[in-house]
Amino acid sequence: MTEFFDTVDSIPFGGPASADPLAFRWYQPDRVVGDRTMAEHLRFGVCYWHSFAWDGFDIFGAGTLDRPWHPSVAPGLDPMEAARMKMDAAFEFFAKLGTPYFSFHDIDIAPAGATFAETCRYFDEMVDYAGQKMADTGVELLWGTTNAFSHPRFMSGASTNPDPDLFRYAAAQVAHCMQKTHELGGANYVLWGGREGYETLLNTDMSRELDQMGRFMNMVVQHKYDIGFEGTLLIEPKPMEPTKHQYDYDVATVFAFLQKYGLEDEIKVNIEVNHATLSGHDFHHEVATAVGAGIFGSVDANAGDDRLGWDLDLFPTSVEDMSLGMLEIMRGGGFTTGGMMFDCKIRRQSISRDDLFIAHIGAMDTLAKSLLVAQSIIDEGELDRRRAERYAGWDTPEAREILDGKISLQEIHDDLVASGHEPQPVSGRQELLERLVARHIDTAS
Repeated sequence: MTEFFDTVDSIPFGGPASADPLAFRWYQPDRVVGDRTMAEHLRFGVCYWHSFAWDGFDIFGAGTLDRPWHPSVAPGLDPMEAARMKMDAAFEFFAKLGTPYFSFHDIDIAPAGATFAETCRYFDEMVDYAGQKMADTGVELLWGTTNAFSHPRFMSGASTNPDPDLFRYAAAQVAHCMQKTHELGGANYVLWGGREGYETLLNTDMSRELDQMGRFMNMVVQHKYDIGFEGTLLIEPKPMEPTKHQYDYDVATVFAFLQKYGLEDEIKVNIEVNHATLSGHDFHHEVATAVGAGIFGSVDANAGDDRLGWDLDLFPTSVEDMSLGMLEIMRGGGFTTGGMMFDCKIRRQSISRDDLFIAHIGAMDTLAKSLLVAQSIIDEGELDRRRAERYAGWDTPEAREILDGKISLQEIHDDLVASGHEPQPVSGRQELLERLVARHIDTAS
């Protein structure tokens, strides 16, 4: 088989002082950090869609990337031959980079047919091909998902569509893709409602659409049990784009939705860093919210720009930003079935084939260093000690009576009048704690 990335060998570890862009500075998969290896903590994965199905086009210009299997580059190429070329290049990349996982949408790995049945046959054939590649390389499937948003049929949504026939189409697509994810041993199945939202309330019955989505998700859960899929179901929150308002706006919104439709014990969240930015939250806020609600599942590790209001899908480069998120993940017990999926795009001007490696290596190093920072903070214990001290008053018997519902509002009023106690504020010490985190960023190694 002809190599697509013929100028790159397996990526070595060069150490923190390395200047080689094709070597890791921080990521060592077998290095033990705390109670796990780096590979076990981070569970890195490469996304199929941006890295191999996208040719660099945007709304202002044609594709720029060297992707010889893409229809825009080779319009006369047989679609299934193109799909196999793309998969050959993808698994070559996964193996050389050394990532243990990958993820895909159904339409990423197989072309559409003239009918739904033909599309399923094409998909089945490519799933079999992927199974062979996985066996040859040892790369596993972190998650599969269905693209029920790109095709014009889904312009008004999938499960929330006003046309029940299109609800049925999306349901059939999810059923098939989940079955194939199960056959490939996928650890998770993600449900991203790309157009599950609205552009205007003038033509939208929001309550009806949310009820439809709630029914759809309950059907997905039932299908999981029907086919024996043991992976985790995940919803990926996003506040906007492509619709004005997405129904899965952020983690808190998803949790409320899950509770309303009786799904809080069945579905968790796949948090994307840039989606957190778009919703007005920090990444670590979304992780902490998910951990607190018991629905933390997986992460799409990327970055955005808070000055630009769209989904940039940048590769993460900020150790400070990712360290705070990693700290919340580790406080919550770390990943189980989830992992760090690089839902990222190289820039349209990065047209050398090895640019894709350099981008992933940099992101993997950023997260490896962030892991070391988070572990260093946890090992020292100072941050957690100071946080516990701030709430120590709530551990007294008198305060516990309030939380346990043993004292009324009037009783609190009367006690305060009688005692004459005037509580005084205590410093939150934010700047001190920020310096503490900065010290670990500087020194963790």
